[in-house]
Amino acid sequence: MQGLAGRVALVTGAGRGIGRAICLGYGAAGAKVAVSARSTDELASVVQDIRAAGGTAEAFPADLSDPAAPASLLESVAATLGTVEVLVNNAGVGSSSDPKPLVEFDDEFWKLTLEVNLNAPYRLTKLALPPMIAAGWGRVITVASINSRMGSLHGAAYAASKHGVLGLMRTAAMETATLGVTVNCICPGPVRTLMNDKRIEYDADRLGRALEEHESGLTPIGGRLEPDDIAPMAVYLASDAGRMITGQAYNICGGISMA
Repeated sequence: MQGLAGRVALVTGAGRGIGRAICLGYGAAGAKVAVSARSTDELASVVQDIRAAGGTAEAFPADLSDPAAPASLLESVAATLGTVEVLVNNAGVGSSSDPKPLVEFDDEFWKLTLEVNLNAPYRLTKLALPPMIAAGWGRVITVASINSRMGSLHGAAYAASKHGVLGLMRTAAMETATLGVTVNCICPGPVRTLMNDKRIEYDADRLGRALEEHESGLTPIGGRLEPDDIAPMAVYLASDAGRMITGQAYNICGGISMA
């Protein structure tokens, strides 16, 4: 696994699922991991696991639905671990929280989804880039979704926010390509997470299918991905080995994008 020895990495949405897996991967690769999410109990568990494996990690609780949270989060990390060199925008609100057809969509849920899924990555990236540019080295990785490339039935806010974040990150990549900073996205398909559990339950019920039958057909390979399927790409993109990769969006989707 590519080394990240001594690099300061901030991962949002780090308490469970994909974020947790990325944190563990970064810890194993030698990074100093800033673990951020809303749940302090989950953060404590991730930090404990990284430290037990010999790594360095600190917890930074934050609610990214608050527009002021990104600035205070970056300041806290810098004061404790050092300036953020690797930023992973992973925190997100899924469509499963309140799935509805567009004509019935809840406006407040729309606002919340875009605040967390698009505005927070915008603010964090905007604030994290200047020190990276000054140092001549930095990595910004955003966990988007396969729904950044296709619609999401009854999930308008999710699909719109994920489409938006792709445009945001491709633009940031263009602006920093000559400055030692790379900016990329990872686009997972259905991953076995609490958020996705709720979504497939909703879809199976809507389609009148047994849950196991529905899940087995979610990808051409079969079934769902695991969080550990996503982490290696996040480690690679953060490492020096990924220095020539920027402005890209990598599908890790079990073959969905072949359709």
